[in-house]
Amino acid sequence: MEPILGEAKRRVCYFFDSDIGNYHYGPGHPMKPTRIRMCHSLIMNYGLYKKMEIFRAKPATKREMSQFHTDEYVDFLHRINPDNAQQFAKEQVKYNVGDDCPIFDGLFEYSSISAGGSMEGAARLSRDKCDIAVNWAGGLHHAKKAEASGFCYVNDIVLGILELLRYHQRVLYIDIDVHHGDGVEEAFYTTDRVMTCSFHKYGEFFPGTGEVRDNGIGKGKGYAVNVPLRDGINDENYQSIFQPVIKRVIEWYQPGAIVLQCGSDSLSGDRLGSFNLSMRGHAACVQYVKSFHLPLLLLGGGGYTVKSVSRTWAYETGLAAGVELQKNIPNNEYWEYYGPTYELDVRASNMTDQNTPEYLQKVTESVFEVLRDKNAAPSVPLQDVPKLRHDDEDDNELEDTEDKDVRRPLRLWDKEKQNENSLSDSEDEGTGGRRHRQSHKDPASKSHSPKENGKRKRSKTPPTTSVLDGPPHPINPQSSTTTRNGNSGVDVGQWAQSVQHSESSATTAATGRSTSTTALTARDRIGNGDIEMAEPDSNTNTTNTNGTATQSPINRISHNPSEQAEQSRERTGAL
Repeated sequence: MEPILGEAKRRVCYFFDSDIGNYHYGPGHPMKPTRIRMCHSLIMNYGLYKKMEIFRAKPATKREMSQFHTDEYVDFLHRINPDNAQQFAKEQVKYNVGDDCPIFDGLFEYSSISAGGSMEGAARLSRDKCDIAVNWAGGLHHAKKAEASGFCYVNDIVLGILELLRYHQRVLYIDIDVHHGDGVEEAFYTTDRVMTCSFHKYGEFFPGTGEVRDNGIGKGKGYAVNVPLRDGINDENYQSIFQPVIKRVIEWYQPGAIVLQCGSDSLSGDRLGSFNLSMRGHAACVQYVKSFHLPLLLLGGGGYTVKSVSRTWAYETGLAAGVELQKNIPNNEYWEYYGPTYELDVRASNMTDQNTPEYLQKVTESVFEVLRDKNAAPSVPLQDVPKLRHDDEDDNELEDTEDKDVRRPLRLWDKEKQNENSLSDSEDEGTGGRRHRQSHKDPASKSHSPKENGKRKRSKTPPTTSVLDGPPHPINPQSSTTTRNGNSGVDVGQWAQSVQHSESSATTAATGRSTSTTALTARDRIGNGDIEMAEPDSNTNTTNTNGTATQSPINRISHNPSEQAEQSRERTGAL
C-alpha cells in the first residue's frame, strides 16, 4: 500500500453492513451479494481501515423509500416472501417480480441496507463530513418508481441523489456499468437539476434503452447524455471517449456533487458483460472523476464474476483513500477465490474491439452537439432547505471529534452537566407575567432587586383604607405633592382630612352625632416611603352632642386584650 504522489488527502467514509452477504437470490442466479463481503475482506486485510472511516448505515425505512417509489410498491416489497408468494400472483406481474428479480428471504431487508448506505453517504457529503463516500452495496440503477428490473428492487441511486439535491443546486450522475442506467435516467428525465451520463453497450442488450438521441424532454431537454458503445471496447478506446465527454460535461454543467456508479460488469471476462476493460482501465475512470475535487459518492452496481468484482472495488477504494494497493493479495478468508495468481489484477483478453475510431469520434461529436444547445448551467432560485428527521441534532453529532482511545467519550460527560444559562432565579420564572430583568450575578442590579436581606420591602404607596374600622377610602389623586426630599408622594395631612370628613359624614348620618378625628402628621419618611404615624396632640379630643369632651378614638386604643374587647363593644354600641 503506497500513497499516490501529488494527491491531497481526502476524507473518505466507507459504508458496509455485514448482513448484506447473508442474502441469496437463488441457485443459478448471477447476482451474488457475497461479492460485497469478499471486497470488504480485502479492504480490511490491506489495512485501508486506517485511511478512512467505516460506518454501518441505518437501513432505509419504508417512508424513506417512498420519497421515490410508490407506497403500494414499497408495501408489496415489505410483505412479500417465498411463503406467501402465491397470494400475490397478480402483484408479481404488476411489479415485474419473479423472473430476473426473484422473491427470496429478506428481500426488503436487503434492499433497505443498500438504500440506507447510499442515503447516509449522500447526507454526510452534504453536511461536509467527508469528501468521498463509498457504498459498494448500492448502485442498483434499474429499479423504477413502481417496478423491479434487472436484479434491482429499490433504486438507492435516486434516493441518494434526492438527498444531495437538498443541499446542491445540480448533481451529475455518471454510469460506467455495461448496462444502461435506465432507472436513474427515467427518474430525472424531465428536470435540469440532475444530469445523467451513461457509458453502456447498446443494441439487442438489456435494457434496450440509451440511444445517443435520448437526451431528455421538457425542462430536462439536453440534460441526459448517452454514450452507446459496442462489444470489446478496451482501456485505451474507453478513455479516449470517457475523459473528453466527462470534462466537457463538468465544465459546462458545473455540478455541486457527483454520483459515480462503478458497475464492474464492464470488466473483461464478466458473466453477463461484453466489454474488455482491465481493472486499471476501470479504475482510471474513478481516478479521473476524483481529480475534479467535487463531493463524490461511489456506488457499486453490476458485476457477476465475484473474484473480479471484489478485486476492482477494493483497488478503487484504495484510490479513493489516496493509496495504491500492492499487487500481492494478503491472506484473507476468501483466499482460495483468487487463485491461481493471487494477484490484485484483472487483465484484458484478446477479444476484438468493434468500436472503431471513426465510430467513437462520431459518438463524441453527437454528444457535444447536444451540449451546444444550452448556453450555461441552469440556476436554481433561493429556497429553504427541506428538512427531514435526521437533520435534527442527535447525541452522535460530535462523534467524529471524539478520541477513539478514550473509553468514555466527553460528550457523555457533557450530557450529565447542566448549563448554567438554563437555570432561572426562581421556580415560577415566566409565570404571572414575571420576567427576569437583571442577572443575580450583577452587583449593580442588587439595588433594583425587589428583595433585600431575604425580606420584601413594602410599597411606597400608602394604604387605600383607613386605619379605623370602616369602609375603604380611596386616595384623592389631587392630594399628591412633593416632599422635602424631592420624592413625589401623598400629602398625609390632606389624606387624613379626607378620612375625617368621610367618617364624620357616616357617623352623623347614622346617629346624629358629629365627630372629629385627629389629624395625622408625617414626621419623616422611613425607608422607601413608609410612614411613621405621630402621637396625637394633647388637645385633640372628641365633642359629643352634649358638649362633653371625650378622648379621641385613636388615643383610646389599648394594647390590653380585655380592654380592646371592651372598646370594640363600645364602638359597636355607638354605631
